[in-house]
Amino acid sequence: MKFSTRHDTESRAEDLFGVVGDFGRIERMLMCRGAHVCRIDPTQEPGTGMGWQIDFDWRGRPRSLRLEVTRHDRPERLSMAGMSDALDINIDATVIALSRTRSRLIFETDLRPRNMKARLMLQTAKLAKPQLDRKFDRRVAQFLSDMHAAR
Repeated sequence: MKFSTRHDTESRAEDLFGVVGDFGRIERMLMCRGAHVCRIDPTQEPGTGMGWQIDFDWRGRPRSLRLEVTRHDRPERLSMAGMSDALDINIDATVIALSRTRSRLIFETDLRPRNMKARLMLQTAKLAKPQLDRKFDRRVAQFLSDMHAAR
């Protein structure tokens, strides 16, 4: 199942990429929401190979996600791939400069089932896809506004 959204901002492409790729701030944001985030790579510089083990509760059950940066082409593209017990996840963020002071973020998430239970969950979720698309769009917009406000 694929989710995609685009947001135009009144900031330069380099600044927008800096917001989207601010991994330290994203880690702190996840921890404030109750997730346990642990870095699994030795590098300190943002780039390919960075990874995290993220443990969180969702719908009353503990979940675990391993996430790794697979592409970090500053200031255009950031890709991550993750794996949990039930799902494979790919996240792509593309920044396009519209002018010197405007830019566009195209944010895509692709979920693929790893077992039959996850396949049934995604099939059921497809029935509410328009609702989930709106929620995804709102969450990405909220993420961008929170990250811009924190800068």
